[in-house]
Amino acid sequence: MGIFDIFKQLETEQQSPLGPPQFLVVGLGNPGAKHENTRHNTGFLLLDAFAKEIGAVFTKHQFKAHIANGVCEGFPILLMKPDTFMNLSGQSVTEAMQFYHIPPEHVVIIFDDINLPVGGVRIRKKGSDGGHNGMKNIIYLSGADTFPRIRVGIGQKPHPDYPLADWVLSQFTPADMEALHDASDRINHAIPLILQGKPDLAMSRYNSGKIPKQEKPAEKQADN
Repeated sequence: MGIFDIFKQLETEQQSPLGPPQFLVVGLGNPGAKHENTRHNTGFLLLDAFAKEIGAVFTKHQFKAHIANGVCEGFPILLMKPDTFMNLSGQSVTEAMQFYHIPPEHVVIIFDDINLPVGGVRIRKKGSDGGHNGMKNIIYLSGADTFPRIRVGIGQKPHPDYPLADWVLSQFTPADMEALHDASDRINHAIPLILQGKPDLAMSRYNSGKIPKQEKPAEKQADN
C-alpha cells in the first residue's frame, strides 16, 4: 500500500470510532439531476432513506462513488452510491471491496427490478444478475455472485412495445412514491437482520409483492 493509500484509509476511518467498515451497503442508480426520482434510481432513493434512518450523511466522494460512514447493529458500515453510471457499477463496488478486504457476503446491494410491482421487495442471499446490468457488472468484475441483494419493484412496462430505456428512466408517480415509502420501511428493518447474519429471517419477514405468473424470463435492463 502506497503512502497516498495509507492517508486515504486513515481519513476514511476517522469517520467511525469502530474502525474501517465491515460491510458495504450499495444503492445502484445513475448520477446527475436528470436521473433523480427515476425508476432506475430506486437503489439511490432507498439507500438515502436508510442513511437517514441510521444518521449517516453523504459528504464525501471516494471509490468513484458518493459515500457515507455509519453504524448499524454495532457494525461500522460504508454506504455507497456509485457515480459510474449503472452498467459500470462494479468498478466502484469492487474498488471499495478490495480496499477494505470485504467479502461479497458482506456487500448488500439495493437495485430496481422491472418484474416486481412498484414497491415490491425481494431479498436474496445470492444469485444471478437477473438481467440487471448493474448487478451484471458487479458479478463480472468481482467474480462472485454471493452478494446479498434487495430487489425493489419499479413495475412492468405499460405495454410490450414501450421502450425499456424510456420506462426505467421515467419518473415515479405520487402513488408510486407511496409504494416506495412502504418498501423503504421494509428495507430499513431488513438490512440490520442481514448484517446480523439472518438473511432468511429478513426474507421471511420483509419480502413483499408477487411476481406475475405470466412473467417471461427477466428482461434485460437498460444500459444506463
